[in-house]
Amino acid sequence: MTMKGKETLHFQSEVKQLLKLMIHSLYSNKEIFLRELISNASDAAEKLRFQALSTSNMDHGNLRVRIAVNKEDRTLTISDNGIGMRRDEVIENLGTIARSGTKSFLSSLGSDEAKNSQLIGQFGVGFYSAFIVSDKVEVLTRSAESPNNAGVWWQSSGEGDYTITDIEKDERGTEIILHLRKGEDAFLDPWHIRSIVSKYSEHISLPVEIQTHNEKDNTTLWEQINKAQALWTRHKSDIKDDEYKEFYKHISHDNSDPLTWSHNRVEGKQEYTSLLYIPTQAPWDMWNRDHKHGLKLYVQRVFIMDDAEQFLPNYLRFIKGIIDSNDLPLNISREILQTNHVTQTLRIALIKRSLQMLETVAKNDQEKYQTFWKQFGRVLKEGPAEDRSNIENITKLLRFASTMSQDSLQNVSLVDYIQRMKENQEKIYYITADSYLAAKNSPYLEMFDKKSIEVLLLSDRIDEWMMSHLTDFDGKKFQSVSTADSALNTLADTTPEIQKQTEKTLEPFVSRIKALLGTRVKEVNLTHRLCDTPAIVTTEMNDMTTQMAKLFSATGQEVPEINYHFELNPEHILVKRAADTTDDAQFAEWIELFLSEALFAATGTLENPHKFIQRINTMLLRSNIEDKNISS
Repeated sequence: MTMKGKETLHFQSEVKQLLKLMIHSLYSNKEIFLRELISNASDAAEKLRFQALSTSNMDHGNLRVRIAVNKEDRTLTISDNGIGMRRDEVIENLGTIARSGTKSFLSSLGSDEAKNSQLIGQFGVGFYSAFIVSDKVEVLTRSAESPNNAGVWWQSSGEGDYTITDIEKDERGTEIILHLRKGEDAFLDPWHIRSIVSKYSEHISLPVEIQTHNEKDNTTLWEQINKAQALWTRHKSDIKDDEYKEFYKHISHDNSDPLTWSHNRVEGKQEYTSLLYIPTQAPWDMWNRDHKHGLKLYVQRVFIMDDAEQFLPNYLRFIKGIIDSNDLPLNISREILQTNHVTQTLRIALIKRSLQMLETVAKNDQEKYQTFWKQFGRVLKEGPAEDRSNIENITKLLRFASTMSQDSLQNVSLVDYIQRMKENQEKIYYITADSYLAAKNSPYLEMFDKKSIEVLLLSDRIDEWMMSHLTDFDGKKFQSVSTADSALNTLADTTPEIQKQTEKTLEPFVSRIKALLGTRVKEVNLTHRLCDTPAIVTTEMNDMTTQMAKLFSATGQEVPEINYHFELNPEHILVKRAADTTDDAQFAEWIELFLSEALFAATGTLENPHKFIQRINTMLLRSNIEDKNISS
């Protein structure tokens, strides 16, 4: 083999770390390396077939994957005649992992081997899985576009570097030679290889062939060992659950089984087949900006593109699968897809199908749906803002923690909530906070707890934004318990007549507070919704809420100052004491204390916490002195 332009290059640091984990065999199921390499070979063939659509002189016939075993040399070779790679592509694809967040992901891997195995499977390492069973890997490749048999040879032992050089290669495509480690003899058994291919790669849409030897005439033959029929083109009744699961792993590079799936063929005005999956666990990069959507687009069984984001909205980005259309043109581009009417029709249908899948799981298997919600609930919460046309169906799928439960599990549906509503209760009550405990122990819930009125407890960062797009459900309006609402006074034990008399008696007290605070608050009122807390602050229905202000601030946006209503509990002993205080300085100290406490409960922070502590200490000392004077 003639070589030139030889270089020894270093792996990207993330690749080094990944290879280190691979070499220590973190996969409990080593044989998946063959599934990964066959999947890559299949993708290379599909990409060549698609590229040939726009290149008239490009041959794309007789595409296949081949596997050869050499017991003497202890090598296993997987080859394809797909699109191949140029030198720069080899360096990019085999020397780096070009995904943001990779470094932080890998640094999160610890010493727990079982956990790491699952995480790496979730990461989808593809080619690098070859080092699970190999102490040296060679790659010979030639791009379908390369002239004059110009190929590339790559080799590495999975340590810190790799060698790359130019070679001559007669055929396009990629050949991967695995030099197996000691103890991996099982992968030199052709029958074992056959069983692995049968288990993992039956669904591959091109032939997978294994090398056989005819001893009679001493010739080499290639025997096809898979069905070579795209799984989604087969009838549902002919496909086993295990085949659906393995196809999911093929397209997603996820090592876990899917949660559920939906296989659907539509004929008539439009003809298409969809096979959609819901994963069991979220990918590690779900919240990265460059997270890829999970749909592959085929047109008339010809692969067109990965990550076809045009067919599902962002809040369903966790859906994996394929869409195969008979109505789109073979040369369709991403730009044309955006405005194509067929795309829009398919998008509507696929959204409906995805939400129906989730609804079926939620209805039939609450435990399985809870698994989904734990992994993807925050993503689905983006739906009400993104997809107004399906807001009712999305809202049915939402789950919440509530005051009816003693833990933070989000398992209450709005249907459940409405069924438990009190007689004459007209609204769905909720509270948003920084954490479950902050919501659960909020002073705004005191009267609701006393009256056993259920309140939804929302503590995910996205919740406030989501609730700003939800107005009602099943005829019941949503009501934040932290908004100013005089109607909540009806929850109190006292009658409206007694409440009015109290408010009239304390009018001078309220006026005195207004004069003291001036424009620092929007309004001062008495409230009858509190039990053990002297005061709270609230916002008006259409004003920016505290949690929304925090959300804006977290994204670096300028936040307008919130003008709160200051509401005091006239039955609280400290408020009564303040109302009876004639000394203006002491009166001011009481009111400032109540306001600081209320702001701290609402926002979780204070502008001057040191002054707040000083005020408490001063008032405790004064109270202690007064108590001693009384006792003496």
